[in-house]
Amino acid sequence: MIFSKALLRRHTVLPGFDLALGLTLLYLCLIVLIPLSATFLRSTSLTWPEFVEVVTSPRVVASYKLTFGSSLLAAAINAFFGLLVAWVLVRYQFVGRRLVDALVDLPFALPTAVAGITLTGLYSSNGWIGQWLEGVGVKVAFTPAGVFVAMTFIGLPFVVRTVQPILEDLSAELEEAAATLGASRWQSFTKVVLPIVTPALLTGFALAFARALGEYGSIIFIAGNMPMISEITPLLIITKLEQYDYAGATAIAVVMLVMSFILLLAINGLQAWTRKRQGK
Repeated sequence: MIFSKALLRRHTVLPGFDLALGLTLLYLCLIVLIPLSATFLRSTSLTWPEFVEVVTSPRVVASYKLTFGSSLLAAAINAFFGLLVAWVLVRYQFVGRRLVDALVDLPFALPTAVAGITLTGLYSSNGWIGQWLEGVGVKVAFTPAGVFVAMTFIGLPFVVRTVQPILEDLSAELEEAAATLGASRWQSFTKVVLPIVTPALLTGFALAFARALGEYGSIIFIAGNMPMISEITPLLIITKLEQYDYAGATAIAVVMLVMSFILLLAINGLQAWTRKRQGK
């Protein structure tokens, strides 16, 4: 009560700190904490040797490598091109700008199954893009490359929409001041613009990574789903659930959760370090 009264000294539009905090914790428990706790509790039906055997089997490890590796690579690619797209949308006026801006949100609105079928049609051996790629010996559909393409497609909007507001608030006068001091365009970007947008860029990277990590609908159509080759971990979890192996499915899910939390905490730590450097 003392803590809540201290906070209520400031004007607030909420009905009260205690009520708002209670509703927040209730919502958080129902949506996040209880499902996650149930996942951990269900996996305890396995003994430790059984748990280790399930989560370290060759097929599961191969799915880890494909899922996490493709997610990180797709998020990194999206961080680069997402910054570029956001820069173009903010700094330049051109015909069709509003259309391009709207198309950025297409992966948000498009059902994942439709996205998967569309990407498969484009990158298959007789697709508009795939027929030209296969002509030079590059096969995308039904390979691990297809997983990467699908993850990149669904992750780009997260970076663009995270970085775009920061660039819109960034005054062009900062770059002009740097130019008057003799800085080149590259120096103005790396020394003035990039440090300001880096926290937002890292946030977009984390969101794109998390989205790619849990993607299922658009990937299963283009991946081919071949065990040890192009099978992602979410598909393996679904497969075990269909086989009524609930303990095995939750065991793999626990590993995914723990590894995801570790990576996201590392990214958040990098964000905090970046903000601290900017404050100096």
